[in-house]
Amino acid sequence: QVQLVESGGGLVQPGGSLRLSCAASGGIFSTSTMGWYRQAPGKQRELVATITSDDSTIYQESVKGRFTISRDNAKNTVYLQMNTLKPDDTAVYYCRQFSLGRLYWGQGTQVTVSS
Repeated sequence: QVQLVESGGGLVQPGGSLRLSCAASGGIFSTSTMGWYRQAPGKQRELVATITSDDSTIYQESVKGRFTISRDNAKNTVYLQMNTLKPDDTAVYYCRQFSLGRLYWGQGTQVTVSS
């Protein structure tokens, strides 16, 4: 049973930074493609960034240069470093694991960017 637990969300002022973490258990983390997605109120869930098992990354255009996804296979953890945050980044952020043909989601962590 794969479990994904996100942490690190919170309230931050515009221009601030946060680092999200997603700890995975029960699966084969090192060979999985991991991703961060977000869903703002009234909007569909959207891709933020993904990282493959060989550390190839993809970013949504609006976060390029501000967000960085990384992984630590020894800790079964994927991170999302978010800098220069904007109010439009406000959303629930979800971790996703793609492993052996199946998708798994975490419960989400709220990020609110507001002054």
